Amino acid sequence: MGCGTSKVLPEPPKDVQLDLVKKVEPYTGHKTDVYKHFIKDDGVGALKTGCPSPPYHIQPYPGAHVANHTEPPEPRRTRVAKYRAKFDPRVTAKYDIKALIGRGSFSRVVRVEHKATKQPYAIKMIETKYREGREVCESELCVLRRVRHTNIIQLIEVFETQERVYMVMELATGGELFDRIIAKGSFTERDATRVLQMVLDGVKYLHTLGITHRDLKPENLLYYHPGTDSKIMITDFGLASARKKGDDCLMKTTCGTPEYIAPEILVRKPYTNSVDMWALGVISYILLSGTMPFEDDNRSRLYRQILKGKYSYSGEPWPSVSNLAKDFIDRLLTVDPGARMTALQALKHPWVVSMAASSSMKNLHRSISQNLLKRASSRCQSTKSAQSTRSSRSTRSNKSRRVRERELRQLNLRYQQQYNG
Repeated sequence: MGCGTSKVLPEPPKDVQLDLVKKVEPYTGHKTDVYKHFIKDDGVGALKTGCPSPPYHIQPYPGAHVANHTEPPEPRRTRVAKYRAKFDPRVTAKYDIKALIGRGSFSRVVRVEHKATKQPYAIKMIETKYREGREVCESELCVLRRVRHTNIIQLIEVFETQERVYMVMELATGGELFDRIIAKGSFTERDATRVLQMVLDGVKYLHTLGITHRDLKPENLLYYHPGTDSKIMITDFGLASARKKGDDCLMKTTCGTPEYIAPEILVRKPYTNSVDMWALGVISYILLSGTMPFEDDNRSRLYRQILKGKYSYSGEPWPSVSNLAKDFIDRLLTVDPGARMTALQALKHPWVVSMAASSSMKNLHRSISQNLLKRASSRCQSTKSAQSTRSSRSTRSNKSRRVRERELRQLNLRYQQQYNG
């Protein structure tokens, strides 16, 4: 099943420190764990460009985290006016600022409308006066200025000032991949291959240009519009690596989202664009079952699973999934990156080719939706539990502090009485 030699998760070298970053997804406000080196040798970022989720959206897909909103929301009109005032006059002369739809450490994302055409767009405003903001901006612009593909989010234009960069981008309004699956009444292997064909076509294009996405996951696959015929778009190039012809094709930066990280990244070996294909194997597994191939709350155990390529096809709906589909996943979730399928090979796999022409196929919708929603509920409960634990710890800490202060006052009082006596 795509297993390689068993390896134990190594301890980080003394000269390399891994930083666990809470990656804020500006379109949704969700926070995702992302690992990266303090030493950024490939240029990494951690900001998302995608589409707004509806107000009732609950992250139902695996790997997602519910946001912990601690600040009371500002009135919408106040928020819009606040961010409109920050925009360069050249931008506001051309676009109407409609709403704030996301925020990151060094960026804000707003929905806008082109004044002449009334076409909606998203503008990401990045603060470049900070070094980290400049790195994120340069990394993302380096990629987006080079790409033009129907299944990749497009950069429309850029406005630059001394302290900020405004990136005008396509606005995907069709929602996230698994939201659409849950909303549908039917989902078959044929539907899965149609989604994967679009994603694979975009990834093949990126790899041809020497671009490795490095953070492919369901949250970054968005529908362009709400219609049933909408295309899928790949978004979020904050962690992407762009190589020019003649450059060393190997990368070294440790980055990505834990559940989707390829084994070679975990063992800190130089790696190629095949890490994107591993992530697509994880996505394919989720797409057909609503569950994760590798999952554990304990990071060390999770990484050991990944390093061993340890996953199974037990539980619903796997008995109803074809052997060809499982073979497709196995050829992507291969620990040896050299044996992993390329994007072109994946597009030519018999499962993708045969299912595209198939008409009758078992409906997997019920099992997939139940698994996705079950996991979403579990995530919500664990988030509430974690918040409750943090709150109780804080309460205990406050109590112990009050006890120490009371004891100190009593000691001082006894000292003064003894001294005055």
